[in-house]
Amino acid sequence: MLWKLLLRSQSCRLCSFRKMRSPPKYRPFLACFTYTTDRQSSKENIRTVEKLYKCSVDIRKIRRLKGWVLLEDETYVEEIANILQELGADETAVASILERCPEAIVCSPTAVNTQRKLWQLVCKNEEELIKLIEQFPESFFTIKDQENQKLNVQFFQELGLKNVVISRLLTAAPNVFHNPVEKNKQMVRILQESYLDVGGSEANMKVWLLKLLSQNPFILLNSPTAIKETLEFLQEQGFTSFEILQLLSKLKGFLFQLCPRSIQNSISFSKNAFKCTDHDLKQLVLKCPALLYYSVPVLEERMQGLLREGISIAQIRETPMVLELTPQIVQYRIRKLNSLGYRIKDGHLANLNGSKKEFEANFGKIQAKKVRPLFNPVAPLNVEE
Repeated sequence: MLWKLLLRSQSCRLCSFRKMRSPPKYRPFLACFTYTTDRQSSKENIRTVEKLYKCSVDIRKIRRLKGWVLLEDETYVEEIANILQELGADETAVASILERCPEAIVCSPTAVNTQRKLWQLVCKNEEELIKLIEQFPESFFTIKDQENQKLNVQFFQELGLKNVVISRLLTAAPNVFHNPVEKNKQMVRILQESYLDVGGSEANMKVWLLKLLSQNPFILLNSPTAIKETLEFLQEQGFTSFEILQLLSKLKGFLFQLCPRSIQNSISFSKNAFKCTDHDLKQLVLKCPALLYYSVPVLEERMQGLLREGISIAQIRETPMVLELTPQIVQYRIRKLNSLGYRIKDGHLANLNGSKKEFEANFGKIQAKKVRPLFNPVAPLNVEE
């Protein structure tokens, strides 16, 4: 919500600023503007509007979302549409892309073609590329730091990341590619050193690192100091190098995104909630690293939700992984189990726990037992003669 408020305040300043001077030729991604009055519409670039109509674009959506692009003196509607069509997009796809990412029409064709070549480094063919653009148009049309993006793509390829993973990172974590390549290299070195410092082996380090970056690329946006502070804090809490290595593997690197203060708060809350010793708490954390990762308000909400369903603290302590489930998921699963006459508060929480796939499998087994006949009436009976 904070970034939305910041963008909203920025839009107000920009509106007043636009009255004093004409808009620049290129405007990067800014806040959403809404132009609805006749007076505002009269200021729109008529050529731009007509060209968008020819591309079957719903102008109302653009006015509602990012109407500022319609005020630009210089736009490239036909050129951008042609590039997308060359990649294989049909008229409907082109219109959809421009409606969802109107900023595309203020990007120069030269810059877009450069971006096209950059993304083709990790895409098998143009068909795969246009599918990515259709799904993530804003990531593709973020035209900046192109040389730096290229260097980062090459670095990740040299590191051993598969192209399909790099393409996923380009769409899901574009800021990683806007990092100076030297910063990303430094962070990778820090991660490798940290892995070795807590007992990881050279033989397994590359596999661990590639898996970590695939699952959580945002870790590269951290600072080296934060990573070192987190590891030192865990050691001060009595976790051995082997145990920290376990936490790193289970939390997929999210551990590095935690600060010592938040970890301490979560530890204190869990210790008071479970009424346990430091040793017992450490064992609970190793079984359920989410006790470190989730903030105190989240842990408190989930624990209260379980207690309201009649589940005891002792049951939660026996199966702490249940705290990884939201209260809504818990309620849904309990209702399903209750429909079979299974009272979760009187038994073990194992049937409530797990991923959606694991829960459905367990539910199916319970359901099968419920409807299974006591005997097979057509099976032959073994009777002694």
